[in-house]
Amino acid sequence: MNGLDIRLTAQTTKKNDWDEWTKERLQEIESTHQYITIEDQAYPETLRQVSTPPLVLFYKGNLALLEREKLAIVGAREATEYGYHVLQKIMPELTKRGFVIVSGLAKGIDSFAHQFSISNQGKTIGVVGTGLDICYPKSSGNLQIEMSQHHLVLSEYPNGTKPAKFHFPMRNRIIAGLSSGVLVVEAKRRSGSLITAQQALDYGKDVFAVPGSILDERSSGCHQLIQDGAICVEKTQDIFDSYDLWNKIH
Repeated sequence: MNGLDIRLTAQTTKKNDWDEWTKERLQEIESTHQYITIEDQAYPETLRQVSTPPLVLFYKGNLALLEREKLAIVGAREATEYGYHVLQKIMPELTKRGFVIVSGLAKGIDSFAHQFSISNQGKTIGVVGTGLDICYPKSSGNLQIEMSQHHLVLSEYPNGTKPAKFHFPMRNRIIAGLSSGVLVVEAKRRSGSLITAQQALDYGKDVFAVPGSILDERSSGCHQLIQDGAICVEKTQDIFDSYDLWNKIH
């Protein structure tokens, strides 16, 4: 059974067919996969609340990280030194505060976010758009292996599922759904990062954006988010203030 089969089954199966699907389909793959289903206690409550939650999450690593406070960080694949240094600056305080960093193991900002979380003794979760036995892009291979051993890597696709264009918007909804908020660092106006930010807004999550140069198209999406009401982040405290206010209200 390939990833497309599982995705389509998950989104079209009626409630009374779900029991049959779990018994028959999951028995086919349980010998080679670790997974949780939407009916398991370990399944994140925040992810249950999205419009099309994955019925099955395959994983490698420390599943207990799903219970901790999570912040998603996304941004440009072709990131600049500016984006690199932004994350280098803010990550020590984020990890000290205890945030688990969620991202997509893509080139650029995603990989920087994972790497800086690890180098600052933090924890991180990667959500991929392939089976967990495939490293995509290949440049993230060593990072993905390290995270699967000491952190957590998730996918809604079973082993053997190769990358496909439509997998990545699907992956983005999981990144947004898992996290309390989404921080965007360097993104064009038309980018997957802005899709993730919009999904976060749809789910009632905070969206944060780091401003950049008006001369660099890679910050134009961040500026658009700020104009639309995203929280402008110039220092880590800007993120903390939002979380502290939310906790005070609730």
